[in-house]
Amino acid sequence: MRIDVHAHYWTDQYLDRVAALGKTDTATQRGIGAGDGAELDARLRLMDRAGIDVQVLSAAPQLPYGLDTERAVAAARYVNDEYAAVVTAHPDRFRAFAALPMPDVDAAIAEIGRATDELGMVGVTMNTSVLDRAITDPDFEPIFAELDARGAVLYLHPAGNGACSPLVTEHHITWMAGAPFEDTIAALQLITSGHLQRYPGVKIICSHLGGALPMLTRRADDHLAWEAPDTPEPPSQAVHRLWFDTVSHCHEPALRCAIDTFGADRIMLGTDFPYEDGDTFVRAVEYVMEVADPGEAHAILDANAMALFHLA
Repeated sequence: MRIDVHAHYWTDQYLDRVAALGKTDTATQRGIGAGDGAELDARLRLMDRAGIDVQVLSAAPQLPYGLDTERAVAAARYVNDEYAAVVTAHPDRFRAFAALPMPDVDAAIAEIGRATDELGMVGVTMNTSVLDRAITDPDFEPIFAELDARGAVLYLHPAGNGACSPLVTEHHITWMAGAPFEDTIAALQLITSGHLQRYPGVKIICSHLGGALPMLTRRADDHLAWEAPDTPEPPSQAVHRLWFDTVSHCHEPALRCAIDTFGADRIMLGTDFPYEDGDTFVRAVEYVMEVADPGEAHAILDANAMALFHLA
């Protein structure tokens, strides 16, 4: 069963809700293929063309984050109900990650329970930062504790804030470079903070091959003694506690580096739909088969996600 773990979905009605929470980029996310109706029908045809059986849908980075808790909770419930309806209508084609109304921890934990226990979500999604705060902020640890107790999947996606740096956001490289910086930073924060050891039941998927992480693990190992001496485990070992998706815009050397660094058993197919669309979407599957040997390709395209999500 071929499973795409990095696929975006949102309706205009939901985008209206996150715009009311303060999101400023929703206009660029409309009409690009991530919606319902005819866009959903076109998505299914493209999945068939690429040989993808199932997509796990997520609303990241358009998540219901905001200081107006009432609106954030309403938006989270709205999008999670939308996702549940899509999965119900197409049970053989879709699963979904739940969106959480951050940064209110109690509200987020309540929505984890509702989304997983009542709506059947296969995990939750968070951005790599929460309103410019690290996901490893001590205030957010109760969320990790809840996910740990449930043995839940947590899918991380860049927020699109340029790692909070004007050197990124003011130079037109927020997504081309800033997004993989965010992936890298969040993964290393999880490693140096000890979250991976304190909450071993949380199965964390990092987007975009973990950003620059495949190239940095040995460097990180060598810097621990003087920069992060309390890190409980060398990064080159800790990365094997994480999972990663294949989104690299089909850059073959990047995927090969990730396989050699993490192991094929820690990598799963991702397409980044609708940002990779048409021929590029199909190529997102084909390039895995060209880079990986047959056993690695089977693990990446099929077996790893089937095991993680307990799909037959």
